[in-house]
Amino acid sequence: MTDIPVSIPTDSDPSIEGVTVEGAVWRDFYEMCKPRVVLLMLLCAIVGMFLAVPGMVPVDALLFGTIGIALVAGSAAAVNHIADAEIDARMARTSNRPIARGRVGFSQGVAFAAVTGILGMLVLYFLVNPLTAWLNLASWVGYGLIYTLWLKRATPQNIVIGGLFGAAPPLFGWTAVSNSIEPGGLLLVLIIFAWTPPHFWALALDRKDEYRDVDIPMLPVTHGESYTRLHILLYTVILVLITVLPYSIRMSGEIYLAGALLLGARFLYWAIVLVRDNNPTAPMATFRFSIAYLGALFLALLVDHYTTSPMAG
Repeated sequence: MTDIPVSIPTDSDPSIEGVTVEGAVWRDFYEMCKPRVVLLMLLCAIVGMFLAVPGMVPVDALLFGTIGIALVAGSAAAVNHIADAEIDARMARTSNRPIARGRVGFSQGVAFAAVTGILGMLVLYFLVNPLTAWLNLASWVGYGLIYTLWLKRATPQNIVIGGLFGAAPPLFGWTAVSNSIEPGGLLLVLIIFAWTPPHFWALALDRKDEYRDVDIPMLPVTHGESYTRLHILLYTVILVLITVLPYSIRMSGEIYLAGALLLGARFLYWAIVLVRDNNPTAPMATFRFSIAYLGALFLALLVDHYTTSPMAG
């Protein structure tokens, strides 16, 4: 499939697909930050902070690290809204987004993304540490520019490759406290990296026709549903195996292991249901479970860290 040009709306043409421009309110800018996605990222980042130390996380690192990471992530999400406005307007799931509906103009969106991103970088650089700031900047470039403007439109492996940028929050939390890149933080990144394809391909199965209509080469569009369902199962098996590693290297203990195995068994159940293809609601059920799965898995890491973990103080 050939590269698809990116069409970004401008203030001189604020209407998309005949949508009437409405006035922006604070909730529109809040929505541009993709708050539900960012909240899950922040949970993973905060768990990364606590896992980086045997005791309690310093209050300043917890407070300013969380604020800075949230601001930079919100900025990257806003860039995604800006770049995908024309596509969003043509998809049912995203058609009511602020820029797609015209409630937020192009220049307003750019200004909002710039202010939040710069403010987040300043908080991280001066109030946390430069390493965390530079890692967040790299993730911002990766998701906001490389993934959104190129990968998403260029290859059906967009989620696999681009998933690395979205997998970094626990490492951000880890470096916010330790000021160093360590194996434990990288292992947390690996977990989210393996989680991303089955999570998003489940949604892509449910929205396959919409992605086809807007010429986005998601895996179900380019390789078919059966191929995608099989790969969701394969990546889920990989994910379950990776989630055992924290216990294997004595980073976590029995409480986490039990939680990881129970959650993994449920994820595998949904992946098998998808492969059998006899439940039309399975793609969205799998997608929704995957969100709960990741949050519960990281909470299990946190609980274990302060109870049975060999590294607990």
